[in-house]
Amino acid sequence: MTKSSLGKSSLAVSPLAWGMWRFKGSDVKAARARVEAAIAAGLTFLDTADIYGPDNDEPFGAAEALFGLVLKEAPQLRDQIVLASKGGIVMGTPYDSSAAYLESAVEASLSRMGVEKIDLYQIHRPDHLAHPAEVAQVLTRLRSAGKIGEVGLSNHTAAQVSALQAHLAFPIACVQIEFSPLVVGPLYDGTLDQALETGMGVMAWSPLAQGRLADGPSTDERVIAVRAELDKAAAAHGVSRTVAAYAWLLAHPSKPIPIIGSQQPDRIAEATQALDVQLTRPEWYALLTAARGVPLP
Repeated sequence: MTKSSLGKSSLAVSPLAWGMWRFKGSDVKAARARVEAAIAAGLTFLDTADIYGPDNDEPFGAAEALFGLVLKEAPQLRDQIVLASKGGIVMGTPYDSSAAYLESAVEASLSRMGVEKIDLYQIHRPDHLAHPAEVAQVLTRLRSAGKIGEVGLSNHTAAQVSALQAHLAFPIACVQIEFSPLVVGPLYDGTLDQALETGMGVMAWSPLAQGRLADGPSTDERVIAVRAELDKAAAAHGVSRTVAAYAWLLAHPSKPIPIIGSQQPDRIAEATQALDVQLTRPEWYALLTAARGVPLP
């Protein structure tokens, strides 16, 4: 799998990432097998967050802690991956990007994972009470100290990205957004246009629209329409619906990196088929039209 630079950063990453939102449990050997399956499939860009845990009925930091146990058992895996994590969400607050909090959050993530450096550190959600100059200063200090490598933003608007970038002496590596054949807002809200303008990288979370594009009953007309168009494209290219969905994202010139959330080795490996699928313009726009629910102008 050919790697490429993440935006203008020093990181060379795989074109698909593996997400660890559902990385849970106490079986370290099973967890290690999942990590190794992702790496074996070529997904060497791993994305986690300190908040991953409570959604799985586990403590705050549980996913990072489990990954730390995997690395303790198999430390050689660390050199095979680009490690991304996120911080800034606090249970009950809910957002804190103050300098003091971010410094403590990074230290806690490093400790949980047992690593010396987080290759890509992302502010998980915008904190409207944190001045971007303060955020920039603490990120710069953490980067200079070698505790984080590059900086990214998650779920920030194009304007919020610009506001932070104005106070940084180095480029923001990437923005992580919700983007799928069902969630097409980034095509119209300036996010992807900004990435094309600046050369910033893009990561796409929930590329299957939180499972809504998978099989299962649905009464949502838009979901049904998008599924139907995906099935047409999938049949034309001899792949599954999920692979067609990933291929739709990969076709955009900003080169979004879909974050594959599956914990099943066969589904992780299947995702790589999307790299060989070239949707036609009619196929791509048919999906966009279905997602919008109205004809294109």
